[in-house]
Amino acid sequence: MSPADINIECNDEEASPYSLLDICLNFLTTHLEKFCSARQDGTLCLQEPGVFPQEVADRLLRTMAFHGLLNDGTVGIFRGNQMRLKRACIRKAKISAVAFRKAFCHHKLVELDATGVNADITITDIISGLGSNKWIQQNLQCLVLNSLTLSLEDPYERCFSRLSGLRALSITNVLFYNEDLAEVASLPRLESLDISNTSITDITALLACKDRLKSLTMHHLKCLKMTTTQILDVVRELKHLNHLDISDDKQFTSDIALRLLEQKDILPNLVSLDVSGRKHVTDKAVEAFIQQRPSMQFVGLLATDAGYSEFLTGEGHLKVSGEANETQIAEALKRYSERAFFVREALFHLFSLTHVMEKTKPEILKLVVTGMRNHPMNLPVQLAASACVFNLTKQDLAAGMPVRLLADVTHLLLKAMEHFPNHQQLQKNCLLSLCSDRILQDVPFNRFEAAKLVMQWLCNHEDQNMQRMAVAIISILAAKLSTEQTAQLGTELFIVRQLLQIVKQKTNQNSVDTTLKFTLSALWNLTDESPTTCRHFIENQGLELFMRVLESFPTESSIQQKVLGLLSVNCPHLNTFSQGTSRYCSMLIEEGGLQHLYNIKDHEHTDPHVQQIAVAILDSLEKHIVRHGRPPPCKKQPQARLN
Repeated sequence: MSPADINIECNDEEASPYSLLDICLNFLTTHLEKFCSARQDGTLCLQEPGVFPQEVADRLLRTMAFHGLLNDGTVGIFRGNQMRLKRACIRKAKISAVAFRKAFCHHKLVELDATGVNADITITDIISGLGSNKWIQQNLQCLVLNSLTLSLEDPYERCFSRLSGLRALSITNVLFYNEDLAEVASLPRLESLDISNTSITDITALLACKDRLKSLTMHHLKCLKMTTTQILDVVRELKHLNHLDISDDKQFTSDIALRLLEQKDILPNLVSLDVSGRKHVTDKAVEAFIQQRPSMQFVGLLATDAGYSEFLTGEGHLKVSGEANETQIAEALKRYSERAFFVREALFHLFSLTHVMEKTKPEILKLVVTGMRNHPMNLPVQLAASACVFNLTKQDLAAGMPVRLLADVTHLLLKAMEHFPNHQQLQKNCLLSLCSDRILQDVPFNRFEAAKLVMQWLCNHEDQNMQRMAVAIISILAAKLSTEQTAQLGTELFIVRQLLQIVKQKTNQNSVDTTLKFTLSALWNLTDESPTTCRHFIENQGLELFMRVLESFPTESSIQQKVLGLLSVNCPHLNTFSQGTSRYCSMLIEEGGLQHLYNIKDHEHTDPHVQQIAVAILDSLEKHIVRHGRPPPCKKQPQARLN
């Protein structure tokens, strides 16, 4: 088993309902404290007795890791014997060495993925903890220690030799040196090794495991000081290799890939070779190498000049990661999901291919989602991914996408907007994708947070086309919020003020367009049953502005309907003001609203529904006049003039 095999898997179940187990585990992780009591040290302990089956315990741990819920307190539930872990995933956990040892080192682990755990725990801490369990020493088979600190001590104790049963080790993006490689190479059962992006300068130590090493990944060994001939001399001795990865991020001009491809007496058992990102790679050289090794199943050619011949399409038995066609790009996104540079390269080429899409392709969108999720703070990845998302979901394409997949996409788009608020093109890409009836109407996501994000964008940008989309999104989202959420959103003064500003701008321009209509709808939805929002509306001269709107567009029934709908007692706008109805009825009359309403009611071409709203408001106003009398005419404020 290679270290890549224990990455969090992407299953093909998006089109199906969640399994009962998934539903239960997600509920448990979300409400963990309700099912737990606290120990004296503050860690959690499950209240109910009983033992979780090993597969369920593994999955619970993976679910908690996926949602970023692993910390010193929550991992306490894995102490003792209620959980029986075998394949443990603690990716990006925020735990101490003590918490790790107490929670995980008593289990009979055969796999551990500790990628990206916080700096409070080092590789030395992890191996020391694992090595305290004799069963683990002899039986742990696969260990992933990517993106960690090796040790905080200098000099540090090398301890890999404790794990005598280890078969697969991944230790990428780590300050891992030649001496460490020598210790690892002496492990008696080691078959798979990934030392990508480490500090190794010399790989000669690999000769110690030449009779058992089957998989070797050396992506971007930036510190290597050996000549091409010296590297090939070592590789030539690794006769049992099935997989070799010498790919790079296009940073070096080394001819290692070309020289390797020219060798006829090397790597006779190879079935997988990756030279992505390497210089001087040609179709001719790749084809010749593969034809001499008919059992080859994969070749990596992304970011090279190869992969364009009929032989290397990737459609048949030989899988190819590259950029020449959709099949190659999909293979690249599958294999390189952890490598930001390659993800960006693949997405860039995918974008070019997806400009004109006629068929829904959820399997491709799923790969884009994985790349976005793995690199949330990488701007080039998020920019390329958000552009691809739009191409893959625009117009009718979104209708054929599974709701679960679209929910993941929407969550990641909102995260990208949150992480890069000042990058205009990224924000534009995300808004383009979000402005979809399928997503806004059918997909479950946090509409309240989405509405706030889009409003923040609206306040900071004046692009007319994007403004139209933003207010369209807000108007639809506002209609989907609960009364409490709508009220909470409307309490943000800047939101009401910005929407009124757009209405004012359009009224001054005498422009009836979709932006104005969506803005009026958004205000209608936000003020509905929300006294605070209504107060903001009044205090920012919303009532006066709406009278101007009625006056400016006397024949526009859609505009009249939205304006009167907001003012109507049937959305109970007038009845919800904190200062009482009387004051606002008076204001409406003072601003000339009564005559506008009579004109609308009596006009022969007025829409029947608009007439009905106008009659309802007039009824309320006439009752007010009977009780309180007609207010005096409004005194107009003097206006600045030029003559």
